[in-house]
Amino acid sequence: MPDQALDPRRTPAGSADENGEPAPGRPAGEPGPIAEPAASSSAGVGPVAEAVLSPPTEAGAVAEAAVSPSAEAGPVAEPVVSPSAEAAPSTAEVRPGVVPQPAAGPPVPPRPTLPPRPPVPPADPVVPPPAPAPVPADAEPVGTVVARELPGPAPYFVGRERELAQLRAEIGRPGLAVVGGKQPDRGRVLLVVGRPGAGRTELAITLAREVAPAYPDGQFFLRLTGTDGDPVAPADTARALLRVLAAGRRAVPGQSVSGHVAPGHVAPGGAVPGQALPGGAEDAPGPDPAVDPVAALREATAGRRLLLVLDDVPHADQLAGLLPESPGSLVVATADGPLSGVPDVRPCTLGGLDTPAALALLARTIGGTRVTNDPRAAETLVQELSGHPTAVRLAAAWLAAQPRMPLSEAAVHLHATPDSPLTPAPPAPAAPPASAAGPADAKGVAADAPAAEQPPPARRPAAPGELLRAFRAAYGTLPPAVARLLRSLVLAPAGSVDAHVASALAGCAVDVAERALSDLADSALLLRGPADGLYRVPGCLEPLLRALLAATDRPQDITLARARMLERTVRLLESCRVTLAREAGADALPGTVRFASPAAAAEWLRTRRPALMAAARAAVADGELDTLARRLITALVRAVLAQPAPPAAGRPRRLPAGADRYELHTLALTVAERRHLPHEKAAALINLADLDVEAGRTDRAVTAYRKALEAARAADDTGAEGRVLEAIGACYLEQRDLSRACDWFGRALALRQGRGELVDQARLHARIGAVLTYLGSHGPALREWRAAAGVHRRLGDLSSQARALAEAARVQEYAGLPEDAMRTCRDALYYARQAGERRLEAAVLMRLAEALQRLGDSGGADLQRAAAGRLLQAGESPAF
Repeated sequence: MPDQALDPRRTPAGSADENGEPAPGRPAGEPGPIAEPAASSSAGVGPVAEAVLSPPTEAGAVAEAAVSPSAEAGPVAEPVVSPSAEAAPSTAEVRPGVVPQPAAGPPVPPRPTLPPRPPVPPADPVVPPPAPAPVPADAEPVGTVVARELPGPAPYFVGRERELAQLRAEIGRPGLAVVGGKQPDRGRVLLVVGRPGAGRTELAITLAREVAPAYPDGQFFLRLTGTDGDPVAPADTARALLRVLAAGRRAVPGQSVSGHVAPGHVAPGGAVPGQALPGGAEDAPGPDPAVDPVAALREATAGRRLLLVLDDVPHADQLAGLLPESPGSLVVATADGPLSGVPDVRPCTLGGLDTPAALALLARTIGGTRVTNDPRAAETLVQELSGHPTAVRLAAAWLAAQPRMPLSEAAVHLHATPDSPLTPAPPAPAAPPASAAGPADAKGVAADAPAAEQPPPARRPAAPGELLRAFRAAYGTLPPAVARLLRSLVLAPAGSVDAHVASALAGCAVDVAERALSDLADSALLLRGPADGLYRVPGCLEPLLRALLAATDRPQDITLARARMLERTVRLLESCRVTLAREAGADALPGTVRFASPAAAAEWLRTRRPALMAAARAAVADGELDTLARRLITALVRAVLAQPAPPAAGRPRRLPAGADRYELHTLALTVAERRHLPHEKAAALINLADLDVEAGRTDRAVTAYRKALEAARAADDTGAEGRVLEAIGACYLEQRDLSRACDWFGRALALRQGRGELVDQARLHARIGAVLTYLGSHGPALREWRAAAGVHRRLGDLSSQARALAEAARVQEYAGLPEDAMRTCRDALYYARQAGERRLEAAVLMRLAEALQRLGDSGGADLQRAAAGRLLQAGESPAF
């Protein structure tokens, strides 16, 4: 079914309903995925990036801004000659390779040589799916598992004193290794076993919060089963833990927690802060997270006192590799049954609550008066439910909605209710198609994940009869519209539901959905989430609701609800981006999708990001809503890029959430290949390669760029082709292969000359000139710098022309032509004064002083230095 037919939002351009959706009418004027805004090459400040692709609205590419104003994001060079002398670096700087300017030397300077390769500091890598990649210390959650701090106290936890005492005793009890005379080599493991809804997660969290002070190195909670019931791969869990451990590590002097060098400190090996260095991983010995994240986790947790709560563990092999190799750590796991593959674990099996605890749980909802007035009936009721905590809560909420019903009548009703599902469970969903798992081109960028990483699918145990009876009673009293809303909530990505998601799924107003969610939470049919306004379906009820949805709702209605949800998500992301960017027009957005402030928009994006990523994955895997999937990917990438990144000490701003962006562009590549969209395929491959460069993985980036080059040529897109040619040259420059870098820059220059793109020609002339300078080819280098100055003259860019001439003068010094260098410096000084930039003029005067010094005119050199000093204010330095 084509997704255009499923899009319920059709509107005249500019009109929208109260929820921010397009009103009925012709298709909304919002474009499909298009190229993200990139730095303009005429801006002259920071790296120059093109809008790689700008296809029509229907087949627009999701092209990420290739580089940021930081010196480390992206493979495209800075404009070597900049009109803003205050913001641009030296014209000899070429990125991403770190090629410092040669220092002033004797009258005939020796041939410049490249500095030794500096050690690689911790990078900010990304995690490409499905292959593992280095884990960024400051990345946001990515993938299907999120490691977070311990949740707050469970509001409906009662009783379980005996089980808590048993678990506390197990912590201090010596294991089998100690009894056998050996020292324990890993942390203690406690296992809580129980049927769905028995309260095992609440018990594990309650225990963890009690003993948390004894584990000062961190307390984390992870759920090892996805919302679809599939187990999470151990490698994904290990990466999530590595991420939070790295983010919380102590800062060393001169270094932030993300490994950035602070002002006043020198990076290892003399590396220049703010410039990307290759590698993407620390040089410290130990397992590489990109190769074996599980081994890297064991190395990172050695000697620490950590507390891990691993919820819903379906298999023993998921747990075995995640145990910290530290006797002082503690792991509290929950599962449906025993995990026989983990040694020295005694499971604590949960049954029903004892009668006093079950009565206390019942009284919390219906009030103590009703229980006191008929204690025998209350005992009969909770015993009818076998003390099952979730069943008791459902029955209590059902009774609270019927205050006149006697407890004895309720017990009789529950006894007569069948303990079978309302509908037979649907067959297990088929595995997603291979195209949804990740395109071949994306896999070619990195090694495939080992097959052993993917755990076998787990079969969830059937819901107990008492839970089915209580669910039947509670569900049967719901109005039809609310029941339909509840069923549709299982379509919510990552199980995260808010008023907007519910409103879109049910096709109702936001305020109506908000009230319905609150009522369902009061009825124990939903759980309140960690953030205000967030809800989730209880795991024990999700299979029941999925079966009801499949048996009750038509497939086309389900698809239509998913389309409405994706459309609403796109609208919210666009509103979030506009608010974060403080663009004009934010106040004109409909009130239901408008954010009160940039801080509110940033908080919404932070709390919803796992669900948003899950929505993108599900939309691409489904394959029926590819247009909406492309729009969602575009909106999500733009919103992520719009959020302000916290400044890191000594380094420029990094583009945020590289891991999420890598996965999003991989999803975009999947859709482009499935729909045969060559422009979008080229854009996605370019963006993936850019992120590899940002993480320092230049070898993999070259492979991806070559694939992008093939795609761009197949699409007859010369703009993208020129972009890729220059990026490949920059990668070779990063690898210190200057001859190849010069060759690829030359190819890019020839293409830019054919297209008549003067700004790009000037930049490439300068890059080639800088590389030739370090190769010792002074004549060709001088021609390139003069060509760059000539192009800037045609552009009317006086300051960039002055900088190019200053670089030409430096080449003449290296060639042993100090008189020519002095004349060229005077020309550069003339244009710098015409431009009226003090710091640029001071830099040219300093260069002129060097030329005079080599000619033996020390007095003239001193005069030029004094003149340069008068131009600079306190604390200022020359432009280069």
